[in-house]
Amino acid sequence: MYRAATFATKREAKDWAMVVESQLGHVAASGFAPVPKTATLGDLIDKYLDTQARDPGKTKAATLEMLKRELGAVKLASLNSIVLRDFIDDRLEAGAGGVTVAADLSFLSAVLKWGRHARKLDIPENLATEARESLKHRGLSTRSRERDREPTDEELQRLFDHWAARPRQRIDMPMLVRFALATGMRQGEICRLQVEDINRERRTVVIRDRKDPRQKAGNDQTVPLLPDAWAIVEPLIADRTEGSLFGVLAASVSTAFTRACQDTTPPIEDLTFHDLRHRATAQFFRMGLQIPQVALLTGHKTWAMLRRYTAVKPEDVLAAIEKAASPAPSSRAKGGIKQRGNAA
Repeated sequence: MYRAATFATKREAKDWAMVVESQLGHVAASGFAPVPKTATLGDLIDKYLDTQARDPGKTKAATLEMLKRELGAVKLASLNSIVLRDFIDDRLEAGAGGVTVAADLSFLSAVLKWGRHARKLDIPENLATEARESLKHRGLSTRSRERDREPTDEELQRLFDHWAARPRQRIDMPMLVRFALATGMRQGEICRLQVEDINRERRTVVIRDRKDPRQKAGNDQTVPLLPDAWAIVEPLIADRTEGSLFGVLAASVSTAFTRACQDTTPPIEDLTFHDLRHRATAQFFRMGLQIPQVALLTGHKTWAMLRRYTAVKPEDVLAAIEKAASPAPSSRAKGGIKQRGNAA
């Protein structure tokens, strides 16, 4: 490797040559470049974000911004386990729990691994991972509590009644809720659906960039639209060839759903739009679908991932033998939910 520079004095030239020789010797010995003396963790985070093909998402972006605020001034050459120990102490003192701190360190680990393998910098890539491991020795739990909340028939009926009494609302929440119950899709997936991704003959839809812990981009998946879902989609695409299927933003849907839960009498406590996915997934099993079939609908890769979304009871197994159920509330089913009104 040839490098050249011009200096005002012979002394400066010799100093520069010694530094270059030292760096080349370091690369030859370790395969990695030494970290520049002035480089900080904040610099590395900025470069990491600049090279990412996709938007990091709100949670990741907020966490990296916090890491820059708390640790950004730390020189990369000085980053060590003691620095991260003090960082953990500060986070815990500020009220963060084990799950939150573990997530912070996971995002930091991703940055350090990128710096070492993408930029070939000689930085300790396992530093954040080891710090995360230390949390259990502090007696902290790093696993979030698995949520098994799903709406009851009575709660869904109250929501539908609430929306039916407000026909002028901008978002057709009854339709979106029924679609979520009929598909098991996430809120963001529903709001991103495009008309051009729907196959009318096969009655399928392509979900673009479906959430996956190992594949963040390009994870497109074709899923079938079951009868209840197709009944919603068909009239929406009758005279359209492109564009957003529902024409709504995920944030707006979330706000409307939360507000409706608060405005019912009495209010519906601790229910989110994502909980509809829990109910839908459990209902798919109650219909008698097998694990691979349900996994295709929900996008889960393994049974371990899928299991937390199920709430199958012994009586459900017996009922599945007798007849299939519909995942969406139906006024036709005995004891089912009446769907009154269809807000515009």
